[in-house]
Amino acid sequence: MAKPAVLTVDDDPEVLRSVERDLRKRYSEKYRVMRADSGKAALDLLRDLRGRNDALALMLVDQRMPQMDGVAFLTQAMTIYPEAKRAMLTAYADTDAAIKAINEAKIQHYLLKPWDPPEQNLYPVLDDLLEDWLADYRPPFTGLRVLGDRWSPKSFELRDFLSRNHVPFKWMDAEAAERDPEIRQTIDAIGEDAKHLPVALFQDGTRMAEPKQTDVAEKIGLRTRAQTTFYQVLIVGGGPAGLAAAVYGASEGLTTVMVEREAPGGQAGLSSRIENYLGFPSGLSGGDLARRAVAQARRFGVEIISPQEATSVRVDGPYRFVKLSDGSELSCHALLLAMGVQWRKLDVPGLDRFTGAGVYYGAASTEAMSCKDEDVYVVGGANSAGQAAMFFSRYARRVVMLVRGPSLSSTMSHYLIGQIEHTENIHVEVNSSVVEAFGDTRLEEIAVHCTLSGETNRVNVSSLFIFIGAVPNTNWLDSVVERDEKGFILSGAELKRNGKQPRGWPLERDPGLLETSVPGIFVVGDVRRGSVKRVASGVGEGSIAIQFVHQYLGNI
Repeated sequence: MAKPAVLTVDDDPEVLRSVERDLRKRYSEKYRVMRADSGKAALDLLRDLRGRNDALALMLVDQRMPQMDGVAFLTQAMTIYPEAKRAMLTAYADTDAAIKAINEAKIQHYLLKPWDPPEQNLYPVLDDLLEDWLADYRPPFTGLRVLGDRWSPKSFELRDFLSRNHVPFKWMDAEAAERDPEIRQTIDAIGEDAKHLPVALFQDGTRMAEPKQTDVAEKIGLRTRAQTTFYQVLIVGGGPAGLAAAVYGASEGLTTVMVEREAPGGQAGLSSRIENYLGFPSGLSGGDLARRAVAQARRFGVEIISPQEATSVRVDGPYRFVKLSDGSELSCHALLLAMGVQWRKLDVPGLDRFTGAGVYYGAASTEAMSCKDEDVYVVGGANSAGQAAMFFSRYARRVVMLVRGPSLSSTMSHYLIGQIEHTENIHVEVNSSVVEAFGDTRLEEIAVHCTLSGETNRVNVSSLFIFIGAVPNTNWLDSVVERDEKGFILSGAELKRNGKQPRGWPLERDPGLLETSVPGIFVVGDVRRGSVKRVASGVGEGSIAIQFVHQYLGNI
């Protein structure tokens, strides 16, 4: 198999040779470094590469070129290699060109000439872009394969689990066996196991039919059990708040373990695009953010246990004990609750039985490719629904957003509304809600009610994605920490009633800013009452909480 290509384009022969020289010096071992002296020549080269089904990892393109500038070239190149990373070279800090490149050519970075020394001004940027590209790169596959049925909830759960944990795998839809010889041969080879989908087929030749997530996790090397029984800090939940706390705790020398019941990243990890996170002008996906944060946490020595679920907490003197779903128990001095929230279920007749079989909650990135050239319906009017609609618009024939309110303006960020308005295959239906679902073994139709006209119409639909808010999952903490009527955990000043300490509070001091009604148990992120439901605020709370943990540990 040919190496993935890295392409540089510049009309100045001297600059082109210099760029090529520096690229070869750094990347020739893993990539084919290619060059073109014009946009037209580069497009011809890309078409040739695509015809051979070769991979392209990165395009590094000069902006100021005659006949076709960098933005014009990249705009066309995106249609040939949409997955390739894009970087722009400019001779000076041309802000207008940079903004145009971000908006029209969707570049990930722009660099200034000259870039000497490359070790400082070129390689760090390109290293980061290539690492991101490799995270999503799917070469001809010899690794883990999953044989299943697209409309099977069990198959969906396995695909979703692997995707959220950034495990490369090849999906093989059993329904396509008649037109795909590889799938037909696989079904024939595994015999009786093909009757018990999904089947996970591993690189070493072993396979599991209808596997449990924990069994697959152990097989592929995820850690499902802790290495020891005591940690200074135990974090329950692996969303942005939990990951930030883990990074700051471990980097400051605290023995830290994080327990995550599904996959690190939380709800944010499912976001197809986060456009307003500080420091990422071109945006980034929730999966990318989670992957980077996990790598950072592990580099500092954080132990990540997943998939594993906390089921109860007990307090014994200076120790807090957390029982896990496998029956084991971990102890710590400081416990950080960062479980986030779960998608709110849409309670309408017929919908529950199609979950994972046409009805999905927060699964945009997992199911997008399966919806190619289909009509997709998205329920919800907040940012998560808007981001999903934008993501699906790249694959689906049409995306219909069903919004209960009269407009998007009160629930969605202004920038996202603008993107939706300028996307031709997204259609927004306001004052509309799903009132019933129909189908046999999978979703086939929904009934949509319009509150203005009073009419209810049935429409054909195979995929319905629901983003209607979230609820906390904190019942396992009942009688341990104080919660409000919705289940969100109280902390800090909210715990005091009429100037008095919370019931059972044993200390003379007041609870800290992010401390619960039990000393040494802290809460951060979306599960905390009064939190701002933003990725940046969750990261901030997670990092701040470690300072309170230090103060607490210093007094026990």
